[in-house]
Amino acid sequence: MNDPLPCRIVGVLDDGAASLSTTALAVLRTADVVIGARRTLALLDDHIAPRALRRDLTGHMAEVPEWIRAARADRQAVVVLATGDPLCHGVASHLAARLCIDALEVLPNVSTLQLACARVGLAWQDARILSIHTRDAGEWQPGAPPGHGLYALAQALRQHERLLVLTSPANTPDRVARLLLAQGQGEDFHLAVAECLCTPDERVRADLTPAQAAGQTFAQPNVLLLWRTTPRPSPVRFGLADSTYWQRQPDKGLITKQEVRAVSLARLQLRADSLVWDIGAGSGSVGLEAARLCPQGHVWAIEKNEADVHIALHNQSAFQLSNHTVVHGKAPQHLDGWPDPDAVFIGGSGGELAELIELALRRLRPGGHLVLNLVTLDNLETATATLRTLGAAWDVVLLQASRSKPILHMHRMAAENPVWIVCAQAGGGAVVDEAADEAAEATDD
Repeated sequence: MNDPLPCRIVGVLDDGAASLSTTALAVLRTADVVIGARRTLALLDDHIAPRALRRDLTGHMAEVPEWIRAARADRQAVVVLATGDPLCHGVASHLAARLCIDALEVLPNVSTLQLACARVGLAWQDARILSIHTRDAGEWQPGAPPGHGLYALAQALRQHERLLVLTSPANTPDRVARLLLAQGQGEDFHLAVAECLCTPDERVRADLTPAQAAGQTFAQPNVLLLWRTTPRPSPVRFGLADSTYWQRQPDKGLITKQEVRAVSLARLQLRADSLVWDIGAGSGSVGLEAARLCPQGHVWAIEKNEADVHIALHNQSAFQLSNHTVVHGKAPQHLDGWPDPDAVFIGGSGGELAELIELALRRLRPGGHLVLNLVTLDNLETATATLRTLGAAWDVVLLQASRSKPILHMHRMAAENPVWIVCAQAGGGAVVDEAADEAAEATDD
């Protein structure tokens, strides 16, 4: 018995049959089952055989794989209609993940993004392609978490020169323009919006500024092109000077100092996609540098002092970061709503040190790291006793830095306050082996 025909996924543009090749039209005309969005089915109705079963996938995407399996089991020729290139944020990847790849054959069309670039004359080989064709994300607010529908776009705007964006009726070009303004990038990009491509109502509005686009309404469907008009920043990622950060006045110095910050960040063992908690954020210096080191990750920061929250937000805005969230509260408040972290930094405990250590070790992902900065003997004793009780692997670094200061025509060394940097991982037993230490001391004697 012959194997069933593969399901053909055919890319279509809004001029309907005029956009299809001879092969694609022949496949469509001989299909027994045609699956597509209501609008696309109506667009090609004259080219679908009267006997063919038409199935509207609008609101039924989860059922489409089973429709295809059933049609192929009955030896029926099945076609799925998609927009543009079905493998560019289209239905093809969704179906390939749920059906054997041999069950599919893709007949692509020109992507609407590629078509828009051609209309504007924008080279697209180095562009970043994104889709915000999701549920209504709401207006963008700086510091929004990864669950926001525009989060990936906000991140990409920091990292790429050109972006090609598939929009939606909710996440529109004007909403993206307002995102740029909210992020302080209103002078950094120009936009082009291609509306109703391949229809009599086609219109391309090119070279808009975000300020111009933010108040306009654009016809659906549309796609959005963005390109930089100013050089992309290349900031220092690690070891920023203390003076880089806005700090509380007149109590200047309420910040994790550069030397301590560098060692603490190193011990957090961050990766590009790490999820980080910053508890007791203060001015935000550790969390903000962690956000720079984790461009595909995110940092959640909490601070109980309202004045310091405003300072951290000021620093976040100055650093133009989209992967850093600051909340006002006293830990462990809010932490239940945060995802499990890869790394936790505790710079201030608000008197809840033991509870926060236990919570951090319980929530850390496998292989995650906890780092604490402590300046009092009392907190050091509490931390080490808690870690020992919890059976965590831990160690302590005492960092005593001195900085040169001018004195007349010479320089002297001025000591900074000593800081204990306590580092831990869940499980594994304490690094400090008291029996082994005693044996080593006896041997040395």
